[in-house]
Amino acid sequence: MSSDSLNLFSFRGKIKVLHLTWVAFFITFFAWFNHAPLLMAISKSLSLTPDQVKTLLILNVALTIPARIVIGMLTDKYGPRLTYSLLLAIGSVPCFIFALADNFMQAAIGRFLLGFIGAGFVVGIRMVSEWFPARQLGTAEGIYGGWGNFGSAAAAMSLPTIALFFGGDNGWRYAIGLTGVIALIYSVIYYFSVTDTPKGSTYFKPKKIGAMEVTSSGDFILLLVMKVPMYAALALLTWKLSSGVALISNLTANLIYTGLALLYLLDARKTYSINREVLSNPPAPVHRYKFKQVAVLNLLYFATFGSELAVVSMLPLFFSETFTLDPVKAGLLASAYAFMNLMSRPAGGLISDRWGRKSTLLVLTAGLALGYFTMSLIDAEWPLYLAVAAAMACSFFVQAGEGAVFAVVPLIKRRLTGQIAGMTGAYGNVGAVFYLTVLSMVSYQTFFLVICATALLGFAALLLLEEPEGQMAEVHPDGSVSMIDVA
Repeated sequence: MSSDSLNLFSFRGKIKVLHLTWVAFFITFFAWFNHAPLLMAISKSLSLTPDQVKTLLILNVALTIPARIVIGMLTDKYGPRLTYSLLLAIGSVPCFIFALADNFMQAAIGRFLLGFIGAGFVVGIRMVSEWFPARQLGTAEGIYGGWGNFGSAAAAMSLPTIALFFGGDNGWRYAIGLTGVIALIYSVIYYFSVTDTPKGSTYFKPKKIGAMEVTSSGDFILLLVMKVPMYAALALLTWKLSSGVALISNLTANLIYTGLALLYLLDARKTYSINREVLSNPPAPVHRYKFKQVAVLNLLYFATFGSELAVVSMLPLFFSETFTLDPVKAGLLASAYAFMNLMSRPAGGLISDRWGRKSTLLVLTAGLALGYFTMSLIDAEWPLYLAVAAAMACSFFVQAGEGAVFAVVPLIKRRLTGQIAGMTGAYGNVGAVFYLTVLSMVSYQTFFLVICATALLGFAALLLLEEPEGQMAEVHPDGSVSMIDVA
């Protein structure tokens, strides 16, 4: 077996850590999307209106955007072992809150808080990067992301059966409560089964916590610009809750808008405070990194994971309405899009390891733009099998692109990997909010064309990405410098 191969049937060393970590991610998505396959039973049990059901779907993603930023910081500061374990344990609580809800407000609170567990993905990116060398990193991160992401599909397949097993009107409560129990138990297993780094390796931490470090004044300005879409997405969610489903009043919405604006200003001030010394006294070239690398990856994840979240939400209805299918058959056909994660995301990482990070991203981004353009052409005249094949082909490029993005993320600056992964991951949720908002205003065909257009913008931005090469420098607590291979 070559040094570049991974023996996935092993349960030792770095492979053990990889398996334990993707299972942790799997459980976070299993819990995060535990409501989706049970919505009909939940709606009936709590006597929810259609608008209230839509509100729960919105609330499910609202907290994940800021949570990924915060969890990224905590991961870099305290290590992925402790952070993942606490995230799983704390994330189990909203599962129990939602399972015990007796009315819409209680369910809404539980659903909103459950968005926190959706930040788990970020933690594993740092953990895997600590255990695998650059030549295997894309493959390992792809396996982590692809297999872990399958937790949402596993929830869709298993939770209705579990609810039926318990039976009665409260079957859905037991099924959702069970996801919380699993998360709580696994938090203990994970904590006592892994370490942050291989024995003898150093876990590099950021110098300060509270905002991402940059290494030039230009990067500082770009960082402030890249923060704006995340706040805009939260404002957009607020608008949907006030104008779309009227859950909150216009006065409350205006107060939230004001609060978001003030929060951005405070964030900008904190970012300046963290980077003030760098702005006046830039570090030596060996210690610098280019934030434009992060910005480009943010845009690509906006188009890849953002579109995946949006398309998974609407594809069953699209197939049902376009081909006049019953909901069950439409759901099964649409699930093929999500199933591709098992192989596509690891494939994106593997290709990136073998053929280069930038060239792989260029090909995959062009492929997903073409894929969504093709899906915009689907109508009732198409043979159903061809429409499903087009969706699966598009799905490959989308999810392989996600794997290729996170094959680059850990190679930018080791001590900031959690924060970079958090920001890039948050952009995926920003993309989902944007695309789903577009979907509420336009036809399915226009929706797919909008995704295609943003993918083309991502392709243009990708031309600015620099292929990771050589080594990056990190400083030990004693002041000595360690050089880490990135190619």
